[in-house]
Amino acid sequence: MTALLADELVRGALREDLGRAGDLTTDAIVPSDAVGRARVVARSAGVISGVTVLERVFALLDPRVHVEIHVGDGGVVEPGTTVVTISGPLRAILTGERTALNFVGHLSGIASATARLVALVAGTRATIVDTRKTTPGLRALEKAAVRHGGGKNHRFGLDDAILIKDNHVAVAGGIVPAIVAARARAGHLVKIEVEVDTPEQLDQALAERADIVLLDNFSPAQLREAVARSGGRALLEASGGIDATTIRAVAESGVDLISVGALTHSAPSLDVGLDLD
Repeated sequence: MTALLADELVRGALREDLGRAGDLTTDAIVPSDAVGRARVVARSAGVISGVTVLERVFALLDPRVHVEIHVGDGGVVEPGTTVVTISGPLRAILTGERTALNFVGHLSGIASATARLVALVAGTRATIVDTRKTTPGLRALEKAAVRHGGGKNHRFGLDDAILIKDNHVAVAGGIVPAIVAARARAGHLVKIEVEVDTPEQLDQALAERADIVLLDNFSPAQLREAVARSGGRALLEASGGIDATTIRAVAESGVDLISVGALTHSAPSLDVGLDLD
């Protein structure tokens, strides 16, 4: 995550919190020359993400704040683990506390949820990937959190791959005309993926040489059949309502990818707190 991109998001979050008058509480109680040290501590077990963003929160508030990283992005923590130590002007530390913890808690929750699913499919060929079901404005950070948890990223937006969904198929008049139209427009580096609901649509997508086929809401038995029908002619992605209770059976069907929207839209935050020394 580049500082340029992180700074844009952090500035917006700080503006939202500080408003027009700044931190009324801290400015009233904490002397302007007070310095101190604090620790960001994990209250529960998980995988950390967002440390680099936390650094930018305090750097933008006061460049004199020093952040010492003990557990970086992608690191595993247990309850009580110190993630970072922050030292310097206390006003900046207390003013940035909530914004920094919001980022780290949310992003670490995504990384932790991803790591759990990655562990559940260990030993299969399946790769866990995210979706575009992200918090508006936070997609780059949330997709980075998925990577920190051991997952991979699906497309970042509408502009880096072609994904033909059911509504596109309906407008085009079928799988075949949709793929033909997409291929006529796509550049040579652009992959074409098509969503299918039935084995018949899968056969059509394979015949038209789609690069990836998204098998929407297929049962494990249907997924196994799809893998056999495909014979390696395209990457196969399983999607639709997959969670920790079903993901192992999905992975054992032999699909290449499993996309899970809940990684970014429903992962609970990791409990982290800031303790002043």
